[in-house]
Parts: sequence; C-alpha cells; structure tokens
Amino acid sequence: MAKYICETCQKVFSQKGHLEDHNNRKRPCKKDNTIEALVEKKVLDALSKTNDGVVKIDPIITNITPSNQMDYSKKSREELIAICKEKSIKGYSGKKKDYIMKMLNDTHNPDDVKNEIVIEIITKSNTKKLNMIDLFAGTGAFTLAFQLTNNVNVVFANDMVEHSKKIYDENFDHKLTLKNLNDVKVEDIPPHDILTGGFPCQPFSIAGLQEGFKDERSNVFWKILSIIDHHQPKCVILENVKNIISHDAGKTFAIIKENLENRGYYISYKVLNTAEITGIPQHRERIYIVCLKSKKIFDNFSLDFPKIEKKPVSNFLESCVPDKYYYTDKSTTWELVRANVVKKNTIYQYRRVYVRENKSSECPTLTANMGEGGHNVPIILDDKGIRKLTPRECFNFQGFPTSYKLPNLSDSNLYKLVGNAVSVPVVKLIANRIIPLLQED
Repeated sequence: MAKYICETCQKVFSQKGHLEDHNNRKRPCKKDNTIEALVEKKVLDALSKTNDGVVKIDPIITNITPSNQMDYSKKSREELIAICKEKSIKGYSGKKKDYIMKMLNDTHNPDDVKNEIVIEIITKSNTKKLNMIDLFAGTGAFTLAFQLTNNVNVVFANDMVEHSKKIYDENFDHKLTLKNLNDVKVEDIPPHDILTGGFPCQPFSIAGLQEGFKDERSNVFWKILSIIDHHQPKCVILENVKNIISHDAGKTFAIIKENLENRGYYISYKVLNTAEITGIPQHRERIYIVCLKSKKIFDNFSLDFPKIEKKPVSNFLESCVPDKYYYTDKSTTWELVRANVVKKNTIYQYRRVYVRENKSSECPTLTANMGEGGHNVPIILDDKGIRKLTPRECFNFQGFPTSYKLPNLSDSNLYKLVGNAVSVPVVKLIANRIIPLLQED
C-alpha cells in the first residue's frame, strides 16, 4: 500500500488526497526539530567533556539511537545488582549478568526516558581493550579489579599454588596456569600492555625472616624483569609489604627501582592503606609500584587518593555463622579470650599469648597465617558469643564482592588465600585512573 509523506513535518498519509489537503490548509505545518535539537545538544555535551575539545566521530562506530531501553551491557554484574536494589527488583541472586540485564530491561519504565536520545561516541583510541597478565594471581584480585573497568582482557594468569588455581578458575572464564613462574618460558606468555603482580612478600615482611634477595622466593623478581625485557609492557604494577622500602637499609628497594628504571620506566610508588582510601575498615598498608613507559602518562598519573570515611565493621559481618567458629569452654584459649573480648562491633586479634583490641574501629591486617597455630586470628563478640571471623568475612574485608565464589577448600587454605590477596578496591582505584591514560596514549 502506497504511503504519502509530508516533506516538512514528516507526517504519513495513506491517500494522496489527504496529503494535498494537509499541504493546502490555511495554517502551514512546521518542521519538527525536536529530535535534531536533542541530538545536537547531546553531541555538544559530549564534545565539552573531552580532554582536548575534539572528538572524531566515525560513522561506523557511532550510534545514535532513540532509546526506550537502557544500555546495561558495559556494566559489571555487581553494578547491575546495585541497580536492581535501587529499583527494588528481586530475583537476581545467583543469576548471570545477561539474565539480570534482561530483568532490568523487562521492568524498565519507558516514561523514564521520554524524548531521551542516547548518543554513544566511541573513538578508535578507546575501543581497543588493553591486554593484561596477572602474575602470582592467587585469588585474582588484580584480575577482578581491572576487569571491572570493562577495558581490559586478561590474557594470562599464573600461580604455583594449587588452591589458587581452584579459586581463580571458579571465578573467571579464563583458566589460571598452574606452574612455577621460573619454569614458564617468556615467549609462551602472550603479548600484553599491562603486567601486574603481588610478588612474594615473605622475604621482605616484618612477620618473616626478612632475608630479602637471599630468599629463593624473591628470585621471581628477576623473572619478572625477563618478562618485561621480552614483552615491553606499557605499564607494570607491583604490590608488596611496606617493609620492602626499609629492608636492608633501603638497599633492596633501591635494587628494584634501579632495575626498572634502567628498562626505561618512570616509577611512581606509595604505601596505600585500605582503611583510609576505600571505606573498608581493614588496616592494610601495602606499597604499590606503578611503572610507566610514557613520560606523558607518568606526568598525569598519581597514587594520591583522597581519604574517605570508613564503613562500620558490622557491615562486613555475616548474620548466620556456624558453631565451629565460636570459642567454648572446651577451647584451650577460652579463659584468655573470655577475659579480653568484651565489646561488640570491635575486632580483636589473638596472637598466641595475648589478645589485642583494635581501637580504630578497623579489622587488623589479615595475614596468610590466620588460623594456623592460633596466630593472628581476628575475633569478635556477637550476640551468640566469641568467635573467629569466617573466611567469607575476611574476603569481605578485602573488598571482594559477595558474588565472588569460595570453593570447597579448608578454612586454613581460604584464610591463607585471602591473607595473601591484594585489596580489590585499592587496585580498582589505580585501574580506574591508569586505564584511560593508557588508552589515550
């Protein structure tokens, strides 16, 4: 059936005579500029938000779409769950990202986006995802934090601990390579833009023997250098205990810094405390060393993050805890903990021969030896009694989302994994700041 369209207002008529009557009326129709005006405004807004004031709009990759659905594809599962909570949408628990997206779109109110035009301007410089490798990956905290940016592909992850592979593979689509890094050929590691690694801290830790480079575990640093030599990543991010700065009168850190600078990297480093910059109340001071090939990126990058208010300890505790985590009068340490653990919403630490109260409304630094021989065990008093923090609660204090899966491992192994992990939100702060700079380069 033929259709007749007014060239001025774009109104459609089924009969030619109706169109002629429309054109011959006393009050002429007017051109509807609403859509064009909205498009123009959106484009100008987008242009005003760019750093250099110029956006190259490629018609192949620029989408201008009238929207009665929100685009949730770039959001993480955790962000989608947060939106569900805001909109009082239930049924997302245990569901995959695609299902949650469908739930949100199915319940989306078209009135919310009346006359809204979504303009997506994607420049060629930021369409390409950066490739990353995660060394000494453990729980995959670096992987998780960088993947949350939606701008990174993790092309290789490695650890030599079997329990690490089990928890990593449980939570990520790609698989961890279970192997001593010294036995991995550098040419077998895929090309990458970013290298991350919380290399073994025991050789430098105050809690250890502080043998530094005399400890064979520290030999992996030289392996990291060989990987850097072969692949020349744009960015290297290393994490370790803060004591590495002062170890051996500063000589250890001087060696690390010198070897990285000799390879053409500009070095930025700082001790960051999880409790100060993330809102998560765990006192965890770790040094982050960010190495950049580009002087321009280095000049625009900083590890200075604002301090924010800590959330209450109670926000990170479970409501239903199995009896096995509670102390009883049959426990060998019962009299000691009963006499000293007297306040609720306060975390104490049992250190073999004494109990120490944390008076800063924080969880003390979680360590790998929690639960082993009763050393460094964080304990609390709740309505039921005195108990240890559960493994899940420890993962909460490291900033892992509740969707992060804990495999069927012993508590001691889970404590060790989470004690060795990096704090996810600290790494996410770094990732959110460094990724845009690397993509612009």
